[in-house]
Amino acid sequence: MALEYPFFLINFKTAAETVGEDGLAFAQTIERVGAATGTRFAIAPQPTDVRLVADRTDLPVVAQSARHGEDAALGTPTLEAVAAAGADAVFVNHPQNEATFGDVPRLIDRCRECSLESIVCVNSREQGRAALAYDPDCLLFERPDDIASEEGLIRTHPDRLEAFVEMVEREGSRTRVFVGGGVRTADDVERAFDCGVDATGAASAALAADDLEAWLRSIADAVPDKLE
Repeated sequence: MALEYPFFLINFKTAAETVGEDGLAFAQTIERVGAATGTRFAIAPQPTDVRLVADRTDLPVVAQSARHGEDAALGTPTLEAVAAAGADAVFVNHPQNEATFGDVPRLIDRCRECSLESIVCVNSREQGRAALAYDPDCLLFERPDDIASEEGLIRTHPDRLEAFVEMVEREGSRTRVFVGGGVRTADDVERAFDCGVDATGAASAALAADDLEAWLRSIADAVPDKLE
């Protein structure tokens, strides 16, 4: 299933409660809330569970990380493997699993060849501008210090996010913008979309929720049906 915008992504990270059948149950809760509310959710499961959730849910699946098959070390997920397992997109250069930025053009090209959408992670307008030269499908604007924090970019510097969105619209209008880092509440989600992004998401807040379904429903209320 291709990514459709706007959407909200839940990243499973490496949490013990999102492994195997537990991870599938987690994904199915997300799918159920999405169906009930008409909200587009996407998921980034652990690499070993990509095929499981792709086969048993209708959610768009984003691979947390993958390497070009020609460059991968033993045990490293490859773009070719995650595509065969049913992934729809992949994070490239994620701040918690960075590639060398010089590898990004080749990874974007290989994503295209594998029918994977490329979500290239950048931490500044300057890095985003450099990535736009290679025509990625989406840029994830996320500062490493904001990950799992209480004070993400959308709370502390929304003007920087708005400037980033304007830069992408001006220099790479086909490319979508995803903001991450520190997104925890429905208010955060509303702020993100008010800044002009096409997608946002969370990991820590979903994993820490006492009542996942209630938290998802609050998020669903804040995700727009369509982009302005």
